[in-house]
Amino acid sequence: MAAADDLRFDPWDPAFLADPYPAYAELRERGRVIHYAPTDQWLVPHHADVSALLRDRRLGRTYQHRFTHEDFGRTAPPAEHEPFHTLNDHGMLDLEPPDHTRIRRLVSKAFTPRTVEQLKPYVTQLAGELVDRLVEAGGGDLLSEVAEPLPVAVIAEMLGIPEADRAPLRPWSADICGMYELNPSEDAAARAVRASVEFSAYLRELIAARREEPGDDLISGLIAAHDDGDRLTEQEMISTAVLLLNAGHEATVNATVNGWSALFRNPGQLAALRADHSLVPAAVEELMRYDTPLQLFERWVLDDIEVDGTTIPRGAEVALLFGSANHDPEVFAHPERLDLARAENPHISFSAGIHYCIGAPLARIELAASMTALLEKAPTLALAEEPKRKPNFVIRGLEGLAVTV
Repeated sequence: MAAADDLRFDPWDPAFLADPYPAYAELRERGRVIHYAPTDQWLVPHHADVSALLRDRRLGRTYQHRFTHEDFGRTAPPAEHEPFHTLNDHGMLDLEPPDHTRIRRLVSKAFTPRTVEQLKPYVTQLAGELVDRLVEAGGGDLLSEVAEPLPVAVIAEMLGIPEADRAPLRPWSADICGMYELNPSEDAAARAVRASVEFSAYLRELIAARREEPGDDLISGLIAAHDDGDRLTEQEMISTAVLLLNAGHEATVNATVNGWSALFRNPGQLAALRADHSLVPAAVEELMRYDTPLQLFERWVLDDIEVDGTTIPRGAEVALLFGSANHDPEVFAHPERLDLARAENPHISFSAGIHYCIGAPLARIELAASMTALLEKAPTLALAEEPKRKPNFVIRGLEGLAVTV
């Protein structure tokens, strides 16, 4: 086990947030597991370990299927945070089998590969329209004009949320996701609770309406989904819809702006992409690896585990560092280099194991559609000013990305 007292790893340091990858290299050199006192977590920086632990059933996203808070040596969340935890804890991302298995199976009945593939023309058309507007304006903020509206509209369309009701979706999502940062402030928690209450109330009404008049949408599909008489509860439907919205656009939004920011910093690679649009699928994978939108995924240790001779006890929390794993030189040749033609790219930006991102195929379609539209319709796209990074660590993104056409 390595000590972490003198590490450059500091999730609250603006210099670290600007570029965490050198600090990750230092972590990997220190060892395979490092205890980090400020968050009382065990940091796991190597690709092989992150990949293995994502599949290890001795770790879980929750412990409450086996232990009480007291049994596990943990303190229950404050009562005032209850609306957030009710919403969060009934979504399949924060459940373990058997509940996770049941809900994922039911959701998969409504969220099929065929459903996703049928969205491709809509995604392509919408991406083209958004880029057309950006070009007509001579540029603007790529984040607010293209990166955000595309995946939010797509997942809202899938869920059957009317266009007139979509304005609060992104703010609700941003506030809820604030609770996934390390040691969130009380202000962040209050915003997350308020958004959880408002979003849940809206979805409860929408679900009631769809029960009366089912449509050709995911909410109606979740209501209808059953397996041997087993159905989703109303709370599970609400939590699933929120999870699909949050996970269905947060990563795509941030992957888009992180990716284009990386391309602007690597003009040779951008030139190669502009010369050969067939590189787009490989570019999507490489850009998600190169500047990973979800930097960290947490797991509880349900039974003692050993990593490289260090025993991590039951009740501890591990921080699986996706960003570090995606820059591990044991797996990626010259990981610090952006290489859109990278042949082998086993990045773990979509996680692995039972919690592998159910929306990964849709995210890939969206990222490819917006990138292709920008390459075709805005071939002279250029950075207008240096972007400012969000003061977040876990969900890595930009405040905006000003561009000219």
